[in-house]
Amino acid sequence: MFQPAVPILRSFDEAKAREFYVAFLGFTVDFEYRFEPGMPPYIGISQGNCRIHLSEHFGDCAPGARVRIEVADVRGLCASLTAKGYGNARPGWHEQDWGCAEMTIHDPFANRLTFWTTTPEGAGSSAGRRRVTLPGTPPTPFPRRGS
Repeated sequence: MFQPAVPILRSFDEAKAREFYVAFLGFTVDFEYRFEPGMPPYIGISQGNCRIHLSEHFGDCAPGARVRIEVADVRGLCASLTAKGYGNARPGWHEQDWGCAEMTIHDPFANRLTFWTTTPEGAGSSAGRRRVTLPGTPPTPFPRRGS
């Protein structure tokens, strides 16, 4: 029987990775491994049932990956992250036609983390997508289809 997958995301700077994943997103470092002193780290982090591995080792993975992470309340998560005032991310959430609310945040290494929550009221809706931003955050328009 399959168990939850553990994605490996490429990182290039241990201090920036810890600032983003631990200080900003609230993950906990479960382990850190180096082949020998001075070598790049391989770090395991988690929050709740979500586990991610971060690697600075060439060949483990490529930058630019995307991971979808289910959360209980993406709107609340968005508000709490925005309140932290992290200088490199101003998250906003939006509803998808297929019945979920999503918030995508880029890490410092071009990986994308999409946090999502099921929203039954949006399932099957043809009303279009709606982006919601918190006060003081400039809205980002969606690109038109076909453009």
